[in-house]
This record gives sequence, structure tokens and C-alpha cells, in this order.
Amino acid sequence: MSETAGAKIPSDSSHLDQLVTAYDVAARVRDRLLLGDGWLRRWSTTWRVGAGEVCWPVRDMAHVPVLSSQPMRGFTWRAKQRHRPGLEVMTSTGRTHGFESLEEMRLLVALDFVGASEVLSQPFRLDFEHVGGRSWHIPDFLAVIGGGMWLLDVRPMELVKDDDALKFAAARETAAACGWRYSVVAGWHPHVWSVLDHLSSRRRPARDLLGMRDQLLTAVGGREGRVMAFSELAEATSMPSVGRANIVRLLWQRELGVDLGSPLRDSSLIWAV
Repeated sequence: MSETAGAKIPSDSSHLDQLVTAYDVAARVRDRLLLGDGWLRRWSTTWRVGAGEVCWPVRDMAHVPVLSSQPMRGFTWRAKQRHRPGLEVMTSTGRTHGFESLEEMRLLVALDFVGASEVLSQPFRLDFEHVGGRSWHIPDFLAVIGGGMWLLDVRPMELVKDDDALKFAAARETAAACGWRYSVVAGWHPHVWSVLDHLSSRRRPARDLLGMRDQLLTAVGGREGRVMAFSELAEATSMPSVGRANIVRLLWQRELGVDLGSPLRDSSLIWAV
């Protein structure tokens, strides 16, 4: 589309892997895993289902009632703890989801933006084998996006240690065996998080008593080239101050588009989807 030609990351069509930077597990780390005959049977996953825990070999993961499971760990607060847990409300799922750090919270906002229909925090415990013995790992999230499953870990690039890399490699092999995608979110492309953070401030449902949605879509949709600067589009409404808030809301809902790869400002180009 002509209106998105200069956009680095068009908000209306971007996917999760366009928003984040991923840690790439090196082949040498994968070589430390024991992936010989029978590994799908020897490696196991433990899930919390109902009041108890159930263990399945990786080969039987298709039988796991994934959407009926509960987080393997709770999200607790205590004095002087070094991480920042909490609960994040997602409009795409209609409920709250636990996180263990601010980086995980940011990923939940991004998952909300791309329309994840379900997200499981701390979904299961993976027990796996490697050349040094056995280890375990609890991935951070399992998300349903567009009908597919995406297993996710979150770790800033500078904090990834050798043990982490081995666990991530094991999680990737497990996800591949299940037909899932897997990523380690290690950071964000420039400006993406600051723009998403602002857009998320208007993600809650609201009544449109002044008909701002129709005014905005008519203004930008009826313009040749279908592009208007943020401030120009707001001024085209009957109440510009309210129009600004509704531009942000429609950007979050992907009825309008903007470049997530640039700071959001008055001169930002907005287009109709």
C-alpha cells in the first residue's frame, strides 16, 4: 500500500517477530543436548491440571489439555525481591495474566496488541537431558496467535548465561517436536516499546458518544493517498483534544496505522487500514 511505503514497521500489519529482537541459540549449544533415539520419550513435561500435576513425555504433548492448565509457579511479592512480578490485563483474552518481570509484562502488552487469543504464563516444567546430566526449565509463556501455538521465553540479551542458553535450546527442540514456534525475546526494535506503551493506554473499551471513530476514518479515508499527520487528523474532528485520544485507540485496534519504528509525534503519518 502506498501509505505504508516509508514505514519501517507498519502497525496495522506487523507481527510479534517484527516488534522484538530474539536471542538466537547457537548450534554448539544444541549439540550439548541428548537428542538421540528415544529422546521424545525420555524428555518429559509436567503440567498443573486441576488440583494436581500431570506428567507427559514430549512425544505425547498432543494429548495435553493445554488451555485447561494452570501456571506452574505463583506470582508472589515480598520485601527486597529483585524482580517485579504482577498481573497484566489483556483485552484480547479478557482476563489477567501473571508475569515475573517488567520485561515479561511488556511482552504481554505486545501479545495483546497482536491479538493473542490465549496466553498461559509459566505453562509447564520441561525435564531434559544433556551431556552434563539432567536439567529442568519452565518457559515464560505459551501463546495462541492466529490459531498457532508460540512458546516464549524472555531474557534481556546481556543477561543470557550458558545455562540459560542450554535451557532455551531444549525448549526450542520441544516446541519444534510439538509443531509450535519458539522465541526468546531479548529486546525490542527501536521505538517499538515506547509507541506500544502509549497505544496501550487507550486499549480499554470506551463509549464513542461524539462519533469520533467515523469522523477520523472519514477524514483520512477520503484523503488522496490516505495519509495524514497525527495533528492534522486530530484537527479534522469536531473536538481535536478528544480526537487525539481516539486516534490512539484506533491505532491500538488496528483500524488506523502508524510506523512503530519511529517515535509517535504530531508529525507521524497516519493511514486508514
